This record gives sequence, C-alpha cells and structure tokens, in this order.
Amino acid sequence: MIRIILRGCNGKMGQEIAKILQTDREAAIVAGIDLKETTDNGYPVFTSVSACKVEADIIIDFASPKKLDEMLQYAEQNNLPVILCTTGLSEEDLEMVKEASKKTAILRSANMSVGINTVIKLLKTAAQVLAAADFDIEIVEKHHNQKVDAPSGTALALADAVNEVLEEEYSYKYDRSREREKRKKQEIGISAVRGGTIIGEHEVIFAGMDEVIEIKHTAYSRAIFARGAIHAAKFLIGKTPGMYQMSDVIG
Repeated sequence: MIRIILRGCNGKMGQEIAKILQTDREAAIVAGIDLKETTDNGYPVFTSVSACKVEADIIIDFASPKKLDEMLQYAEQNNLPVILCTTGLSEEDLEMVKEASKKTAILRSANMSVGINTVIKLLKTAAQVLAAADFDIEIVEKHHNQKVDAPSGTALALADAVNEVLEEEYSYKYDRSREREKRKKQEIGISAVRGGTIIGEHEVIFAGMDEVIEIKHTAYSRAIFARGAIHAAKFLIGKTPGMYQMSDVIG
C-alpha cells in the first residue's frame, strides 16, 4: 500500500483525490497538510508539514506555492518523492524545486491529465510538420470565472511544447489590442476566456492556407487531474532523484 501525504487536502483537488482513493486498493492518504486543521478527514491533518510525524511513501502537493520551501525540505529529509501539482511558481520557486530534485524524485506538471499530456505529444509531432508548411499557431484556453491567473499554466505548457520542437524560435503574444499591425509569422497567440463553471478547455489552432487543424482537450470534471496525480504517484515510487514529467508516466 502506497502511503500518501496530501498537501492541500481540504482544497477542491485534495477532496477529489481523497474521494477517488476511497476505492483504491494500492494507495491511501495517511496524513494531510492544510492551512485549516480539521478532524473529520479520516486521517490526521496538520497546518504545517514539519509537524507531521506520520510515516509515508510520497507527497502529493496541490497546495499554493506558500511554504513550498518547507515542503521540499521535509521531502529531502524524509527521502520522500513529490508529485508537484502546484501552479504559479516563481523563478525562485522553480530553482528550489530543481535543487531539491538532486536529492529526491520530483514529478512536476502544470496539468496532471493523461489526456492533456497525450495532446502535448501530438502537438510536438504536428508542430514540426505544420510550422514548416507556414501554418500559424494560436492557443485558446477557457476556465471558470474564479480562476485568477491567465493564461493558464496548461496553455503555457502547450505553447512551450510546440516552441521546444521549433527550436525556441517563436515568441508568445497575449494581447493584440494595443498594436495595430499584422500578425508576425514566428509567434504563438495565447488567449484566455473566463466564465461560468468551465473546468478547463484548451484548443490549439494550426491555421494554414485554406485549411485549419484544431487539437482540443476538454475537462468535464476535476477527477481527471486527481486520477492523473494518483497514477503519477504510483509511477514515481522507487525512482532515483531527478526531475520527472507526465510524459515519463504515459511513455
């Protein structure tokens, strides 16, 4: 049985993971970390990971970047791999993660969905062919009206995947309202829509001469991210220190 410490256990994603693990025979939550201490989770909850003395095998982190350094230090000291699902990390945060990965295995992904990560693989192939054929590339992402960051981490991950295979020659364009000029060839437009209760929708548009190809992913519930995180946790157990991605999980 894989013993999980769940950071951000009382958040929406934390609750989703807990619900799925109720019927999982291979993994279980043994402790939770959250800003608010609770007693009805079915496992102990601590307001600080440093206060957690429960033995575990891995940490799944769906919390905010706050106290990220404390969590990484705890993981290093206890030799625990980490599934890092936290978004909005600063450059300083990313450097801390990189340093921590020298001592323990860390899998970081802006989106834990197996579907999105399969889309990323498809995009890398499509971009090489279509960019060479003079197709323009645009990304449109849609999320609920409570999401505070834009564009989404997933939209940036999609753009980065495309740009990677195009030798980082493309720049990102987030707003066209301030400039009256034609679209530059080597740019990726990224647009954000916020409204209602949209869980998440990402569409990559390859627009060429007289033809358009669209690769789209729609999330209908947060459960897909929870299942992906659990799947990744099972993969990461026993791995050597280093940085891992969901692409390593799906092969």
